[in-house]
Formats: sequence, C-alpha cells, structure tokens
Amino acid sequence: MDTRLFPATERGHITWDWLDTYHSFSFGHFYNPDLMGFGALRVVNDDTIAPGQGFGQHPHSDMEIITIPLSGAVEHEDNTGAHGITPAGSVQVMSAGRHVAHSEKNASATEPLSLFQIWIEPKNYGIEPRYEEKTFDPKDRESVWQLLVSGDGRSGSLPIHQDAFISLGRFGSDAPFNYTLRQSGNAVFVMIVEGQATISEHALGRRDALGISDTISFDGVMQRDGEIMIIEIPY
Repeated sequence: MDTRLFPATERGHITWDWLDTYHSFSFGHFYNPDLMGFGALRVVNDDTIAPGQGFGQHPHSDMEIITIPLSGAVEHEDNTGAHGITPAGSVQVMSAGRHVAHSEKNASATEPLSLFQIWIEPKNYGIEPRYEEKTFDPKDRESVWQLLVSGDGRSGSLPIHQDAFISLGRFGSDAPFNYTLRQSGNAVFVMIVEGQATISEHALGRRDALGISDTISFDGVMQRDGEIMIIEIPY
C-alpha cells in the first residue's frame, strides 16, 4: 500500500470579499506543480460563500463536477435550462460534457454557504451535459459508508461518467473503520471532514487528507468523533 499525505495547511488559500476558499490541488490563482490532482481527481475545493454572493455564469467542458453543501444551500442555474437549490444534506452532480455554462451562488441572503466542490475527469468526452441532485439522510452514514456518487448509480447514488465513488461516514471516538475499494485498480483520497483519525500510522486532523493506492482495502481508527469523506477514483 502506498500513501501520500495532503496536509490541510498546505492547501491553497484564497480570500475575496465574498469568498474564502481552500484548494487541495492547483486551481485558479493557486498553482503548485506538485499538486495537480490525484489520479482522475482534479479538484477538491472547500468554499465559504457570503450571503447572496457566488460565481456568475461561466463555462465548463468535459468534467464531472460534484457539489456537497455542508451548511446553507447552493443555487444552480445553467444554459440547458436546469435550475435547482441544493441544501446541506443533499448533493448535486453536473456533467459538463461537450459544453455547459452555469452560475452557482449562495441561495440565502442572510446566512453563509459552506461546501465542497469536487472535479473528476470523465471516462468519455463530448457527452451530453446533465444535472441532477438528490437528498441523502445523514443518519444513513452513522458508523458506515454512505455512497453518494458512483459511475453506475448503484445503491441509490448519483451517477457520473467515471468509475469513481464518493462516500461519507460518521464515526465515534476510538471507533475502528475499514474501507474496501469498489473497483480494482482504483485509489482513494481520504479527507477528514471533522474530527481526528489515524490511517496507516498517519495522524490526520480536520481537513487533512491521505492518498492511498496499490491496495484493495485499508483500516483506520477515529481518534475524535467526526466525519470522513472518501473519493475513490481511477489511478
């Protein structure tokens, strides 16, 4: 098993008057040649957006974009006619395909919005753009992995155009956990959303991440209760 540590303190950090964002990989004004992605995973952004603010319409192509609100709600609108408001507890996926232009903003005029946005390179290029969102019950991730996104929509997850899987799990203090990869040859990017954990002798705190490859499973222990996000991708 090979591991690579991605400390939270080494993420890019950009602040504007309406946006406070951390980048796990090179993005926008943040560039680090050693942080260009991990396998098919290209972007993991950790954004806080001021009330009523957001990103105006901008284009994308050939990228699977997954947005996971942590608090508040994000409003999406694009040139295909898709429109939706996705609150915390829900997930939205957008396949940019051959071309899509969309806007995304904080749906609240009074409360900040906190979210993860994840970009994964697609399996096929030039496909038809699509948008979908779904609500997931947080109770279904207590001490287990709740599958949110997959390449085939299995177990009620949202489908994307890649053999990738995104899961969340909540574990109590001192609780052991195990993850078995869902597809041979994939790797995983494990981020501690909240809490503290130990994986493969790596002590991980809030927003620290660990890349794990060349294995079919791994074990860990939650040192302080919290939540873990696992992004499994072709590598």
